[in-house]
Amino acid sequence: MTITLYDCASAPSPRRARILLAEKGVAHETVAIDLRSGEQLGEAYRRINPQCTVPALRTDDGLVLTDNAGITAWLEARFPEPPLLGRTPAERAEVASWNWRVEFEGLMAIAEALRNGTPAMAGRALPGPVDYAQIPELAQRGLARLQQFLLTLDARLADHPFVAGAHFSVADITAVVAVDFARVVRVKPGEQHPNLLRWRAAMAERPAMAL
Repeated sequence: MTITLYDCASAPSPRRARILLAEKGVAHETVAIDLRSGEQLGEAYRRINPQCTVPALRTDDGLVLTDNAGITAWLEARFPEPPLLGRTPAERAEVASWNWRVEFEGLMAIAEALRNGTPAMAGRALPGPVDYAQIPELAQRGLARLQQFLLTLDARLADHPFVAGAHFSVADITAVVAVDFARVVRVKPGEQHPNLLRWRAAMAERPAMAL
């Protein structure tokens, strides 16, 4: 089976897919999509993913997945080892819960701040095929939410080695991407986040995190 990942090296969402594929040890081909030039909005890419977003994953048997939720679910089912969505019903629930929290409280907060506060993104406040106007107040709210997210994550990691509990999971992948991408809005963990810094240092020892 040939797996193709439509990717962009500078964007956080495809990085999640890259890390997941690496952690699973799944070989794949890569097609780079240039978001800066708007390639994702062109006809060629729309035929692959009408949502005009990356990542997208395509297999040679016709499967096309256009978001991280679908990509993660398929990879876990198709390549179950190592398990990254939990091993037991309780673990699966914790992973799902924390992965959602990191997306909503972390990545979405960064997106609010970036897309509503960056002049270059005027008219592109949301990804996808439809243009939306910026709301400057959301940029400020996003920064406040992001600061709270870092405190929440630090508190969680005070007595857990990984975001979702005792084992490395997709929630850690999402959290690494969120914490690293916060730099685009000039936010990063500091001395007030000792547990978060300890966890991020441990994550850096995993080769996939360099992707």
